[in-house]
Amino acid sequence: MKKINKLRLNRLSPLAAGLSVALVAGSAIAADPIPAGAQLPGVVTNPEFPEKSNPANWSEPTPPAPAPVAAPAEPAGALEAAKLNPNNLAFMKDAGLTFGGWLQTGVTYNAGAPNNGFNGPVTFGDRSAELQLNQFYLYLQRAVATEGDSWDFGGRFDFMWGSDAIFTQAYGVPSYDVNNGKALTRSHWDLNLLRNTGRFYDIALPQLYAEMYVPIGNGLDVKIGHFYTPVGYEVVTSPDNFFYSKPYTFQYGEPFTHTGILGSYTFDKNWSALGGVVTGSATGGWDGGWDQQLGNWDGLGGVTWNTEDKATSLFVSGTYGGTSEHSSQSWGLYSIVLKHNLLDDLHMVMQHDHGYANGVLVSDGNGGVTNKNAEWYGINSYLFYDVQDNLTAGIRGEWFRDQAGFRVCSPGRVSAATNDSYGTPVSSAASFLCNPSSGASYYAVTAGLTYKPVKWLTLRPNVRYDWVDGKDGSGNSYKPFGNGKDAQLLFSSDAVIVF
Repeated sequence: MKKINKLRLNRLSPLAAGLSVALVAGSAIAADPIPAGAQLPGVVTNPEFPEKSNPANWSEPTPPAPAPVAAPAEPAGALEAAKLNPNNLAFMKDAGLTFGGWLQTGVTYNAGAPNNGFNGPVTFGDRSAELQLNQFYLYLQRAVATEGDSWDFGGRFDFMWGSDAIFTQAYGVPSYDVNNGKALTRSHWDLNLLRNTGRFYDIALPQLYAEMYVPIGNGLDVKIGHFYTPVGYEVVTSPDNFFYSKPYTFQYGEPFTHTGILGSYTFDKNWSALGGVVTGSATGGWDGGWDQQLGNWDGLGGVTWNTEDKATSLFVSGTYGGTSEHSSQSWGLYSIVLKHNLLDDLHMVMQHDHGYANGVLVSDGNGGVTNKNAEWYGINSYLFYDVQDNLTAGIRGEWFRDQAGFRVCSPGRVSAATNDSYGTPVSSAASFLCNPSSGASYYAVTAGLTYKPVKWLTLRPNVRYDWVDGKDGSGNSYKPFGNGKDAQLLFSSDAVIVF
């Protein structure tokens, strides 16, 4: 009898074990139901081919899900987006060469509808209700090493065609000496390359320099040739500015280019400096060319301090020297630019410039000219807010004081176009003065957006209000804006396509 009972118990043991497992599993399911469509433990499913699904051995883990495939990087240029990027060619990579450029076009609506079509002293976008192809820009560069123990050599060449060209040419030798009014032979580097075949369009060659890295200390970078000025905040190259329109400080208070030698050196994470000598100019080393005034040498320098997290920086720079080969009168400028991130998405910039030129010809207020020490100075303030990754809103306020009426012209294009196509002066010593006033203060407030729907396209709508406070030669209110007004309202927008 005991044997029979023992036998029955042995036969019931597997059944009892199975029921125990079922009860435990059922309790777990009841306590925490499995969502519909969820992967069941120990079961490999193939939703695309259900017939290939099969139970897995309980002792084998479920195979891990495949790693997500990273999305391809967004093209940085239009040529790359079109799969026509020349920088991918083998010989470009082997030589370390980079080709690039952009196309910028914009339009400005002037609420005052000026009869002459000019937006007064406002430059670059200086035509009213007229589509301007501002910059068709190309460059070829071999960048040099920024660190290391070996010498490295490179350089850069820039080409620009468009309505902005006249403002970026090497016009640092004016038609007449700014101190005595005598006619000068202008530089032939890039003035009137098209021989005035277009009314507002020409070619500029704003950069052509050799560059080398010298392995001294932390590394010294040296440029020799024709290059953009490091002075100030805003720049000529359109993709590198927030606003389409330009401030007076940029157009009238600072140089655009230099010809000479410039070295830059980084001391540590906080400090760096630059310095050099420049020539080819009869305006204190500004905008010099290659074949005139090469006996006039001036200084160029600057110092940068920034915090290690790059949230705050201070840049002090300037130029100093004699005005020309014919005059030892001083011509100088200093510029201070402070940048600070107030928040992660809120940024401010403050700029102050002060320039001077001694013994220059200015209006005497009676239709003639007189020699005077001229000064110009101003303050610019900027505030930028990052709305989202590809959209930023900004506002700029400016006060620029042309103390002696020496710098600001209306229209601004006139000051750079006082020669015919063969370099012969076409103005007189009195009429080349573009501002007949005894000095004026210019004010401007600009608000706008910078929107990048894709990396290689930038759209920049702006609204700008300008006004002036000054007297003309007769003692009346100075009115340099279109149709004899002392204020104007501009609406403008441009598009920049980076290659």
